[in-house]
Amino acid sequence: MKSPKEQPLHTRRDFLRTSILGGALSYTVPLFLEKTFLTLDSMAAATPGQYATGKDSTILVVLQLAGGNDGINTLVPYGDDAYHKARPTIALPSNQILKISDYAGLHPKLTGLHNLYGEGHLGLVQGVGYPNPNRSHFRSTEIWQTASDSDRNETEGWLGRYFDSCCQGADPAVGVAIGGETPQAFSSPTPKGIAFRNPEQFRYMSEAANDPASADMFMRQMNQVDESGHSSLSENSGGSIGMISGPANDDGSTVEFLQRTALGAQMSSDKILAITRKTKSTVNYPQSQLGNSLNMVARLIAGGLPTRVYYVSQGGFDTHATQIPAHDRLMNDLNLATSAFVADLKAQKNFDRVLLLSFSEFGRRVAENASGGTDHGAAAPLFVLGGGVKPGLYGNYPSLTDLHDGDLKFSTDFRSVYATALEKWLGAPSEQVLGRKFPILPFI
Repeated sequence: MKSPKEQPLHTRRDFLRTSILGGALSYTVPLFLEKTFLTLDSMAAATPGQYATGKDSTILVVLQLAGGNDGINTLVPYGDDAYHKARPTIALPSNQILKISDYAGLHPKLTGLHNLYGEGHLGLVQGVGYPNPNRSHFRSTEIWQTASDSDRNETEGWLGRYFDSCCQGADPAVGVAIGGETPQAFSSPTPKGIAFRNPEQFRYMSEAANDPASADMFMRQMNQVDESGHSSLSENSGGSIGMISGPANDDGSTVEFLQRTALGAQMSSDKILAITRKTKSTVNYPQSQLGNSLNMVARLIAGGLPTRVYYVSQGGFDTHATQIPAHDRLMNDLNLATSAFVADLKAQKNFDRVLLLSFSEFGRRVAENASGGTDHGAAAPLFVLGGGVKPGLYGNYPSLTDLHDGDLKFSTDFRSVYATALEKWLGAPSEQVLGRKFPILPFI
């Protein structure tokens, strides 16, 4: 029979040898984190089932087309005379459209997406929007990211609510955003998610920090990591609030929570660094923000990161003037980047596990303006692609003549798209995440 003094050390060794956390850190962890480990271990033991991860289950990739993509020149109603009449200089020639139906087809640059449609892996949802649309970039983006009604100001993101309700105990990297800041879609009372532009630099969402610099400092300080990457505390110092004695406390204190989240974030960061330094793509991506972002996502998927949701963006869609060359360039980049991503996933044999969902905060007005561009509008199409997608045109293309103040009237609420991705792809209760029930679409 071991003495009470010996028992904690034995328990710590058993924990480190048998857990994922211990396998990652081995015996380099300071003793002051023992209580944190035991709390995590007891929490895991009490969990009735294991949540799905991106290692062994489906993955959602959200692609934001920032600035308000002109959906009318993306999914082009070439068969409608009203289209050519409303856009005398920026309407795309009918003989160049990549036809989907006798009425609508894709922008000429979207050859890869058109091929995916023919292969049965692309769905196009028409007329997506919401009641009482807002034409402000900031406000409409906020509505899309929080899945709120236009007359309500919410702070929690729709993906953050998914993380909180369905991913308790998950790795902090359950959500990964490639970019300079964490999207509001990830916001939640219990923040999860890592955002980075370069994998050498990470930002963890923490209630204890209000800005990126202090968040990074907080994460490092809580783990007591010095510039050499080693712990600055002696294992025997006991110099931490958690201390080293006493049984695990399942509810935990605020400080213990912060230690756990900081530790988990640091481990996720180290894991991402290891994956990105080891995995390389054999596919040629365009040298663009979107190309680089999707390349990174593909490498993290190939490396087995347990992420369920990735978030990437492509900017530049606010085409108020001289739209044709700018939009052609954006469509070409979108085509090359998504085509490379698909090829990469197929080579990995991961294509069937990934769903990519696009959105833009609003579409553009039907009529072109005097500067050869288009102004902020409302409804627009979005696309979903992946090995599990059922191809087709979903919803109805809005009328080009029956307008609301010059805007297309939406026919599909964007939250139906979210609900479908949650229910049919992530296996999550959409009503719990979105606050109420929305119709499920048949694209999965």
